Amino acid sequence: MTDIAIRLEAIDILIVIIYGLAVIGLGLAVSRRAAGSEDYFLASRQMRWPSIGLALLASNISSTTLIGLAGAAYAIGISVYNYEWMATVVLAFFCVFFLPFLLRSRVYTLPEYLERRYDRRARLYFSGLTIFLNIVVDTAGTLFGGAIMLKLILPDWPLWSIVAVLALSAGIYTVAGGLRAVIHTETVQAVILLAASVLIAWFAFAKAGGWDAVMTAVPAEKLSLIRPIDDPGVPWLGTVFGVSLLGFYFWCTNQFMVQRVLSAQDEHHGRWGSLFAGVLKLPVLYLMVLPGTCAILLYPELTQPDLVYPTLVFDLLPHGLIGLVVAGFFAAIMSSIASTFNSAATLVTMDFIRPLRPDADGRALVRIGRIATLVFMVLAVLWAPQIERFSSLWQYLQAVLAYAVPPICALFLVGLFWRRANAFGAAACIAVGLIAGAALFHANVLAVEPLGLHFLYVAPILFALCLAALVVASLLTPAPEPGRIEGLLWTRAFYRAESLALRQQPLWRNYRVQALLLIALTAVIVYSFR
Repeated sequence: MTDIAIRLEAIDILIVIIYGLAVIGLGLAVSRRAAGSEDYFLASRQMRWPSIGLALLASNISSTTLIGLAGAAYAIGISVYNYEWMATVVLAFFCVFFLPFLLRSRVYTLPEYLERRYDRRARLYFSGLTIFLNIVVDTAGTLFGGAIMLKLILPDWPLWSIVAVLALSAGIYTVAGGLRAVIHTETVQAVILLAASVLIAWFAFAKAGGWDAVMTAVPAEKLSLIRPIDDPGVPWLGTVFGVSLLGFYFWCTNQFMVQRVLSAQDEHHGRWGSLFAGVLKLPVLYLMVLPGTCAILLYPELTQPDLVYPTLVFDLLPHGLIGLVVAGFFAAIMSSIASTFNSAATLVTMDFIRPLRPDADGRALVRIGRIATLVFMVLAVLWAPQIERFSSLWQYLQAVLAYAVPPICALFLVGLFWRRANAFGAAACIAVGLIAGAALFHANVLAVEPLGLHFLYVAPILFALCLAALVVASLLTPAPEPGRIEGLLWTRAFYRAESLALRQQPLWRNYRVQALLLIALTAVIVYSFR
């Protein structure tokens, strides 16, 4: 990769500049409408399903995804796509079980839901953990991924300065306009991102000799989604239990993703937007993963997987299109950074500041949110260069989540379906998650002779321990008062009432039918590449 000439022509630079200014201008224009706290943090709960679906995609497909998926496909094969198709299944689950309770509760944040279900300790723990992960995983990872690309274009710039420029670019309209500005810009950025991905896939397959040539020449094990149980990349048992848990955290409980759904004008738009995002995740195999396998044939000597995506862009595309793809790449960066900044600011303001200052008006809360965004911008810029210490960007992202999020998954899943779960059980779950997670991290990562346990097996082990602690502690202590948790649990009565309402609608508008069709389509794709 270092031997490839990385030079942008005037037309490329012009496209990138025009795009960057247009996005910032759009964000600032929308920001003029951000009046109160509900508008700033949840876009006045007026978003429609196309914007929600595109915003979910744009928030998810960041520079870490573009670089990470292509690099992982080059190194271990298309089994990395298991993270993507599992997201579609998780989103369908989210629509059926979680979404109605979140929207009906009118919460600003996911931790706020945990407080209503358990107690304030659960809320503060989850909020603090989410802020931490938003900064050191989501935002810092995205900034580092963007810096990898820009470093090739600007080799004389120090890494920290590139990271700072990226953070500032997205931070400008996020600070000014809040979630409304973020979602409007994400809608545009998702379209640019998809167009750029189509271009890269087209040129990669063309250079590699076409679809049949790639399917024939690439080793069979790198074109299989279902890998052996001891596979070092994505083993099948790890997919079933580990990837599903990480996906549940990311799509059902991660503030910076679910915040888009909380902005929906009603349950229908929230559900359709989530399912639309699930539909958009399926082509990722063809647009972002398989081009990485093409690189196995085109660049067999690459030693650093994270350089696969930049190599495809700068080596295959003609000038002009390079500018468009680079603009799409920075679209992914800006949308993801803006998402995490806004969600972290929402958590700080609504979970920590508002309870301390209950009399603060909407403008005061917005001002605090803007200050929090600026602080998080600085913290992410300071941490991002440290990611260079890890072997790959994708490994960094997934490994951190595997040790951190199992207690959260247990709290939400048990809390939604089991009426007996209480605050004592939640406290035990959190304590066991922290202690066991730290112990496993030391034994598996920091020890002189690590266990060698795959992180996709770490997540379900920790989840099982947290689940046991939550159940046992809840059974040994008094049950929660029925009135306190009413409307926060999924029940058969709720399902029956909703079924009666759905019978009044045509099948094509029935979200359950749509979810089943989406899962069936997912199953066809997985079976085709088994």
